[in-house]
Amino acid sequence: MSIQIFIIGGTIAKKYDEISGNLVFDSDHLGKMLTQGRCTADVIIETLMLKDSLDMDDVDREIIYQSCLSTEADKILITHGTDTMVETAAKLSDISDKTIILTGAMIPFSCKNSDALFNTGTAFGALAGNLPHGIYLAMNGQLFLYNNVYKDKERGEFCALS
Repeated sequence: MSIQIFIIGGTIAKKYDEISGNLVFDSDHLGKMLTQGRCTADVIIETLMLKDSLDMDDVDREIIYQSCLSTEADKILITHGTDTMVETAAKLSDISDKTIILTGAMIPFSCKNSDALFNTGTAFGALAGNLPHGIYLAMNGQLFLYNNVYKDKERGEFCALS
């Protein structure tokens, strides 16, 4: 069965705009990542939005929730900004018949030394296994249950609560 991928936005999806000098969204970032990572998995990609996670609201999280409910896939990968990834995961927590993994990056995929491929690869590896249904975050080479993780903004990494 296919892996459903929902693109939300966040740092993972950004690139440097040489004209404006700003980071802007790259609508083809995931295609580039899958090509570079030599991904052969059967995937269905849908862009739900391209937003910084700090700009997301309850309406955005409801769109993500409804999309997860309505897809036939029972394995879902969500690329998301890291600042509110845990909040979105909590919104999805009552979906019990699917395996959903949220991932993102601290450095945009388009930039040198990005963690985007590593985090996405961690998520793909987990989805390829027999991971029980539930809501997870794949960051820093680890897989966390959604309710046992936080972003340590001083260290720039995700950590388990316990």
